[in-house]
Amino acid sequence: MAIELANHIYRDGEGVPVVLMNAYPVDHRMWDVCAKALADFADLEDVPPFPIWAPDMAGSGESPVPGEADSGPRMANGAYSEALDRLSDAYVDLIKAAGYEQAIWVGLSMGGYVAMDIQRRHPEAVAGLALCDTMAASDGVGGEGRLTMANAAEQTNSVEPVMHFARPAEGDSTVKRTPEFIETMTAWIEEQNPAGLAWRQRMTYGRPDMSDVPATISVPTVVVSGEQDPSSNPSVLKPLAEKIAGAEFVDIPDCGHFSAVEHPDTVARALLSLVKRVQQH
Repeated sequence: MAIELANHIYRDGEGVPVVLMNAYPVDHRMWDVCAKALADFADLEDVPPFPIWAPDMAGSGESPVPGEADSGPRMANGAYSEALDRLSDAYVDLIKAAGYEQAIWVGLSMGGYVAMDIQRRHPEAVAGLALCDTMAASDGVGGEGRLTMANAAEQTNSVEPVMHFARPAEGDSTVKRTPEFIETMTAWIEEQNPAGLAWRQRMTYGRPDMSDVPATISVPTVVVSGEQDPSSNPSVLKPLAEKIAGAEFVDIPDCGHFSAVEHPDTVARALLSLVKRVQQH
């Protein structure tokens, strides 16, 4: 047995697939609007249709919560020290099972950790990378909140411990403050499995430090950063982009952490530019 991923295919096509990897604490639906915009912009520019996929990350949406055997060893604090690696392998297995050797891996936040781990473990499977509102460093001491959140979700068997992701905070973007955004995020979070929410935090806490990964990237890459992202704003992501040879850096004004949800057209245009670069690479 290995980690299972429920894949959602927005569009079939030729060439390498674009694989969209979701953020915490939601599922693949965070890509719905952005994926449609990507396909529409590609059609407008007469770019031949390419596959666009969005698997639900393990423990989110329709993807089951991995069992202990598939998650690997636990650290003393309950975090999984090998789960990110096993998850990365599962994404690569998914494309290979469909007959592809490579993909353009697009990860937002937690999805970005997966993208960088795929680069670390399976560079031959990487045709292009989009790193959105994410980081290469591990949490270090600051990650204890992840385990607190994981424990709370399990102990209460509820999504309430992560519902703050749907609520605007001081300094948040215009979009994050809108009733539409709050309502949508709330609905997505309410449909998550508390055990899956806990698993993803334990997986992320135990991830390896990937500070050295950006310097190993030689494929076309775009780095996207919301200017009002509290954890992955341009002060964090511009230096990361500068470590990647030829990376394009896109900063989005009045945008928080969920750039693909807050400004889907801007992210879709950055992804189309990346697809075209990969096709010419």
